[in-house]
Amino acid sequence: MELELQTKQFKEHLDKLKERYEENNPPENKKDKQFFLMVKEYTTPIHALLEEWEEKTLQVVKDRKVNIHPQQVTSTRENMELLIMHSFYIDAKRKRYMELNHSVHYVLDQLLRELRM
Repeated sequence: MELELQTKQFKEHLDKLKERYEENNPPENKKDKQFFLMVKEYTTPIHALLEEWEEKTLQVVKDRKVNIHPQQVTSTRENMELLIMHSFYIDAKRKRYMELNHSVHYVLDQLLRELRM
């Protein structure tokens, strides 16, 4: 199923972003255009995947194929968008970052379990 594949890709991006957060330092100048362009280039495919994933997941939820609330799907997308920015700008405390990360992983894991049933 395509949604299952997208969810796995989503988890891979999530793990890579966590590595980036833990291994890098904040940019010296947050207004640096080169840095912004690099972030934009790296994150554009992730944002596209997120948008498509949200649409498909909401449809599966609407069709009652999985037992997940629509708000969980929307919150997961919003949390992932926050994680993307925090991973590059390193502007969130580690505890907050990890809470967001765990929250997204929780919903993705729940979705994968439900899709396999």
